[in-house]
Amino acid sequence: MRQRSRALLALLFSAALVAPAAAQAPAPSSWDPLTGPRSRLARDWVGTQPVPHDTEILVMPGHADSQGVAGPGTSGEAVGRRGARPMQPGISDELHWNLLTAQAIVRLGQERGLRIRYYDPEVRNIAHGDDPRTTWSVGRMHAAAGGYALEIHYDAYGPDGVGSGLIVPLNREPSRLDESLAQEFGNYPRNFRGGLGGPRRGVAILEIGKLEGQLERSLRDPARSALVVNAIAVRVVQALVRGLEPPPAAPVATLAP
Repeated sequence: MRQRSRALLALLFSAALVAPAAAQAPAPSSWDPLTGPRSRLARDWVGTQPVPHDTEILVMPGHADSQGVAGPGTSGEAVGRRGARPMQPGISDELHWNLLTAQAIVRLGQERGLRIRYYDPEVRNIAHGDDPRTTWSVGRMHAAAGGYALEIHYDAYGPDGVGSGLIVPLNREPSRLDESLAQEFGNYPRNFRGGLGGPRRGVAILEIGKLEGQLERSLRDPARSALVVNAIAVRVVQALVRGLEPPPAAPVATLAP
């Protein structure tokens, strides 16, 4: 019952973000009423490889180990353009939302019965990407062992950002799990920016949306923030469920004659 209530709240919130005039027609594929613009970059992959239902999914917050070193994540439009205070001292606003969103995804995924867990290095300034504590290193080991590693990000604001979408790993063929996430959030080309560090190590990157505009205002609103994060997490979990192979049907017991 609690799970159904959360899903209903997420749907209601998504609908509330759409203006009354626009609510009469489906949102265009380049725009999402909750997460804003989607990636318009050319698609050059299709995920067809099946993923067993019991595959363990590892969810990690992007930039969790790169604060104070190169690549801390976007400050967001509110801080970067409008002089707002960061959500949390010492870390980028992106990391703040990455942490909360990744945690919510794992919590809801476990409620749905997925084999899903969370990793946060908790050390915020690891200088070397191949340090065994980084999300890249832990994700690489998880993927090499047959699991699915997913790093959660929010995209840069303004012209530096692209929009929501999935960036697939480069060391394997795209899977149905990748395809399901891309259908829900949009997609990036395989070799985006020449191949990012995570995808080169087998980690998929999900850009939730550009940290600007309505999405960021809703996240920063104390009255709506938890609902927004939950609505996003519900959509990620639903996409994960759709992308996994269904579990085998339980055998039907028969009475002996």
